[in-house]
Amino acid sequence: MNPLNHVAIIMDGNGRWGLKYKNSRNSGHKAGLNVVEKIIKETIKHKIKFLTLYAFSTENWKRPKKEINYLFNLLETFLTNKIDELNKQNIKLKIIGVKKFTYKLNKLLDLSEKKTYQNKKLQINLALNYGSKFELMNAFKNLCKKKEKFNEKNLYKYFQTKNIPDPDLLIRTGNTKRLSNFLLWQLAYSEIYFEKKLWPDFNEKDYNKILKNYKKIKRNFGNI
Repeated sequence: MNPLNHVAIIMDGNGRWGLKYKNSRNSGHKAGLNVVEKIIKETIKHKIKFLTLYAFSTENWKRPKKEINYLFNLLETFLTNKIDELNKQNIKLKIIGVKKFTYKLNKLLDLSEKKTYQNKKLQINLALNYGSKFELMNAFKNLCKKKEKFNEKNLYKYFQTKNIPDPDLLIRTGNTKRLSNFLLWQLAYSEIYFEKKLWPDFNEKDYNKILKNYKKIKRNFGNI
């Protein structure tokens, strides 16, 4: 049975779900947040130590400003209302990506990370304004700038995911089969599941089915 230490999820389909059922992309984002809470609880049940959620990519700035503002307001409200609860559950929050948001949101993100820093049960890595190409380019630049020996170990020191194990499993909802500039290096040997359901329709049963299937896979890592 395969050990499962880190699950990464591309939570795709919120906007499409909102347009389909509520005639509003924002309604889909709000519904998707409820699924996040359910998946966090299920992840803890399975004693998985790392959960990485792709919430906002570097390319998502191309979306309408109203939608972007709604997303960040939704995140502010969630953190304001839930960070103490996450802390009580021994959950650590880590932001990966470049914090170029409003002063209020940046401060709230920093506070949330600081408050939960010592927690050990589950580490949630929230990918905000994250792009893997930028991360890789930045790591290469730093390695050259520091004039360090060029190898994987030294390169990893400059990743935004340093000290985080590579994902064992990637799940992408929304019936889209691509990585969308997400953890391109780190996903090199991850098992990948593309789920047809839009993120707000994804549930604990779907999640558990994927986790069960993952544990049955023979993982060779280039071996026979």
